[in-house]
Amino acid sequence: MIHTIEKRDGRIVGYNEEKIKAAIRKAMIATDGCEDESLIQKIADRIGMTGKERMTVEEIQDRVEMELMKSKRKDVARKYIAYRDQRSIARKARTRDMFLEIIEAKNNDITRENANMNTDSPAGMMMKFASESTKPFVDDYLLSPDVRAAVNENLIHIHDKDYYPTKSLTCVQHPLDRILQRGFVVGHGESRPAKRIETASVMACISLETAQNEMHGGQAIPAFDFYLAPFVRNSFIEEVKNLERFTGRDLSEMYDAHIDDYLTKDLDGLEGTQRMLQHAVNKTVERVHQAMEAFIHNMNTIHSRGGNQVVFSSINYGTDTSAEGRCVIREILKSTYEGVGNGSTAIFPIQIWKKKRGVSYLPDDPNYDLYKLACKVTARRFFPNFLNLDASFNRDEAWDAEDPRRFEHEVATMGCRTRVYENRFGPKTSIGRGNLSFTTVNIVRIALEQRGIENREQRFEAFFKRFDEVLDLAARQLDERYQFQKTAYAKQFPLVMNVLWNGSDRLHGNDSIESVINQGTLGIGFIGLAECLIALTGKHHGESEESQRLGLDIVEHMRRKANEYSESYGHNYSVLATPAEGLSGRFTKRDRKTFGVIEGITDKDYYTNSNHIPVGYRCSPRHKARIEGPYHEKTRGGHIFYVEIDGDATHNEESIMQIVDLMDQNDIGYGSVNHNRNHCPHCGYENADKEQTACPRCGTKFETIQRITGYLVGTTERWNSGKLAELKDRVVHK
Repeated sequence: MIHTIEKRDGRIVGYNEEKIKAAIRKAMIATDGCEDESLIQKIADRIGMTGKERMTVEEIQDRVEMELMKSKRKDVARKYIAYRDQRSIARKARTRDMFLEIIEAKNNDITRENANMNTDSPAGMMMKFASESTKPFVDDYLLSPDVRAAVNENLIHIHDKDYYPTKSLTCVQHPLDRILQRGFVVGHGESRPAKRIETASVMACISLETAQNEMHGGQAIPAFDFYLAPFVRNSFIEEVKNLERFTGRDLSEMYDAHIDDYLTKDLDGLEGTQRMLQHAVNKTVERVHQAMEAFIHNMNTIHSRGGNQVVFSSINYGTDTSAEGRCVIREILKSTYEGVGNGSTAIFPIQIWKKKRGVSYLPDDPNYDLYKLACKVTARRFFPNFLNLDASFNRDEAWDAEDPRRFEHEVATMGCRTRVYENRFGPKTSIGRGNLSFTTVNIVRIALEQRGIENREQRFEAFFKRFDEVLDLAARQLDERYQFQKTAYAKQFPLVMNVLWNGSDRLHGNDSIESVINQGTLGIGFIGLAECLIALTGKHHGESEESQRLGLDIVEHMRRKANEYSESYGHNYSVLATPAEGLSGRFTKRDRKTFGVIEGITDKDYYTNSNHIPVGYRCSPRHKARIEGPYHEKTRGGHIFYVEIDGDATHNEESIMQIVDLMDQNDIGYGSVNHNRNHCPHCGYENADKEQTACPRCGTKFETIQRITGYLVGTTERWNSGKLAELKDRVVHK
């Protein structure tokens, strides 16, 4: 006897014979206008009594066809079959319409899901065709029914679902020293170990690009300054040897000469060895600058993923206090400040300054001068962002200022915000690890489901009960994806699972990756905390202390559950303040269809990003930091803090330093500053006037740099509708 029906979208519903009877009745009327209620009931009874406990819609329809064909009304069977065919064609038509929109390069939320992807190019179109075709396959064959139902009910979102069948992982922090010291093989090309700064710079680019083609997320270098520093000295020695050839003298005593700092100086007034030493330093600085310039240029022009997307890349730096490390830091900052091409702001790599007391933050710190330079660069170019190594949850007792490899005990981040540090299955480090996959929970919808409960305490209790159900489902879904990912062979990821991932050096081509990937994280994310709180209390956390307490309780509850899942499933589960791009609008639109337009919740085209105060809420940077700061310790899978400032930031680098001070005071892990920057691609003119759309010098349309989540976009033409609506609502914090 049939009890439940599995719908095409994965939902499980109770069996209802009236739907079978209605379908047969429609076919009869369409055939000759006559209904045979006796036959209708007979067929419905036979199907209901002889079917399995759970059947799919397709199985039910097959039985209806068979019963009609066995009856005297074979003409009705033919009409019923024709009706099924028409419904199938209609479903296919939706796919056809979507493909046509891609072909015609229409600007919509499907083609503008990722602002870093050019879906108008042939390669971009091909990738989008593949992406949209793959998702239904995942739904039908890789997701369990209740997970599929939760996705269709808008309760969870599985990120990078189109990459699910590839078994790829999300991201990795590159142990670049392995690449630079050993070399590597990519395809039919083999790269020898690096010897000079120019080669090291190029190999860093190749490492990031190659790994991007093996993964579905971003690529990062956790200690850019430490990794490249040895090649500054190598290049200096090379310049000394050039002098030896030029002068015919033995200058080998200069190879290991102490250099306080690699600073370009005029040679006038210098003589002998001192003059030659400074000459070698000057030439080395010039080469380092050119190498950094080339690195930035390459990361903005080298394409991956079939040629439609530049590498989503990040670099962390700021704590190497050696003369060579400082040279790398200084020249990457100078090159960033100068811009690329005709002076435009580089979109990639996302640059991240590691702020640490005693190293790179206070006036007496050895890298304080470079910190000030970093703030100056941020004021003009948005980067670097700032990673707070002094945050309580980012400190590591193993860090030692005298340890030449102390960077192994410094947290690093992906530019968008992903954080990987704590580890149940290996050393506590960011290096050689990354996120495996992540899924976001729609906490707004869970809150909206409880709005009819008048009693506040009962409403909260119902919310947390439903919240637990959805969290349990998300955790299980992530484990199911992990169980699928672990069956991949090492040979499927020739760089990631040969050099980059910790432990991969012991794998052979036909080995499964299972033994090493559990060092990665499984992220459970959330967005729309502000709207969730409005649904539960009437106010968001920026305007109500009660809402703030509830918000902290919600995210702390997620963290406790993540810890429980880590124990029960044996993985590194983490809580992620989701960097929602396409998702922020997708969740909202579907919830609006279900619940209608609700003020402060579904009346916008987006949900507020993660635990942020709504972008249109006017408050001071200090208030924003005080409210958002406590969430960072609870969201160790990744988080970010933003402040919007007004005016031309290039003349106000002190304002950047004040924001970093707020991060320090409020235990904030990672943050950045948003401001307006217009750039003329024709003549290079720049200003910060939000009202101007064209260059006052030559009339060319401005490129306006904006931050979409954690990364920059040179044009809003690739932004989806949700993010465009959010951008319009953003207000300055002052």
